[in-house]
Amino acid sequence: MPVRSAWLVNRTDAESGQSRADTRLAPTGTMTPTSGLASRSGIIPGSPDGKSLMSAFYVFSSTAGMTATIAPGRAVVQGGEAAGAYPVVLTDYTTMVFADGDANNPRIDLLVLRIYDAQVDRTGRTEAVLEIVQGAAEGNPQVPLTPPASLPLATVQVPAGASVGTGGIAWASAVANLRTSTVAAGGILPLYGNTNEIGAYPGQYRDIGTQLQRWDGGNWVGYPGQIGGIVPTGQLATGGYVGQYRDNNGRLERWSGTAWVLAFPSAAFAYDNDGGYCKTTTWSEALTGTTGATITATFTAPVSGKVLVHLGFQGQPSVEGGWGRMSANIRKDGVLVTGLGAEETRSAVDTNRGNQSVSTVFPVTGLQAGAQYTAVSAYSSSVTTNNHWFDNRFIRVDPML
Repeated sequence: MPVRSAWLVNRTDAESGQSRADTRLAPTGTMTPTSGLASRSGIIPGSPDGKSLMSAFYVFSSTAGMTATIAPGRAVVQGGEAAGAYPVVLTDYTTMVFADGDANNPRIDLLVLRIYDAQVDRTGRTEAVLEIVQGAAEGNPQVPLTPPASLPLATVQVPAGASVGTGGIAWASAVANLRTSTVAAGGILPLYGNTNEIGAYPGQYRDIGTQLQRWDGGNWVGYPGQIGGIVPTGQLATGGYVGQYRDNNGRLERWSGTAWVLAFPSAAFAYDNDGGYCKTTTWSEALTGTTGATITATFTAPVSGKVLVHLGFQGQPSVEGGWGRMSANIRKDGVLVTGLGAEETRSAVDTNRGNQSVSTVFPVTGLQAGAQYTAVSAYSSSVTTNNHWFDNRFIRVDPML
């Protein structure tokens, strides 16, 4: 069998020389570590044409029957920590024959790349081999346990009664690939199996095919979520640091430390051209004679916590010398924000007889960045006998960055 392993030879080491275990444990060609002494078992990635992530030790069959073919390649098989890691190479395509199926029940066989080392395992064998671990034939067959110092390559479902004479194994559907990859320490690990396997050390990277991920000591974090990257939609519910950005379904948002805030908040605008009148001398959000008395502009406070509120209307008093005012109440979750109720100094004022268009603009500060607010129209009249008319009313809120 053309399976060979470096540092595994059929001889006894000289007492004064370097042992085979010494060589395997020394950091020569260090692979991905899994502890202070152990390395990650796996297949060395790559393919002859560069189109496949990993061609080595691929299990397949191009003909019907009970025989599988294993593609050549290189791998690392970790034994116990004291034994070290065994570099292995399969130099040629190699066939393996599976035993005929049980007469009554199916079974699942496990194909592994296995190391026998008489100095470590007391098996009396010293070699690297491809081996079929035959499963138990039963109504609900299970995958057999992986032997020590072995790298699983594939499971193969063997139907009841399978043999060369009955058509053998349905290779197109019977093989489940179990291969995993490994690379040198510091290399980017191509994800090939073992999706949920934890990282070896903080700062390790892996490529999952669509994204580069970094192990932070507890989780695999998408590289776009790292410093300077814009996190794709749906990838991050909570920011990792103040100033991080994410794409939220087309909206660019910035993490403030407590919430995702629009990176560039847009203006909010509300308008109604159905007129109505007010004759109360105190501030009221209601008008009489219109179905659209109140106009509400909903906005998100920018990082600065500051906005400009611009409002106006076309108005006319019903009495000579009368006047009417329009202002805005600033609310959060429906509750009036202290100090931000409608008032004279933040109002547009129309006075005397005849139609006039008036407007005003004023700043609002001290808002909670990222919080949602509403600017709600409010009206007042000079006297209760003045049915002051308000029409073409609008509120616009612009963020101050």
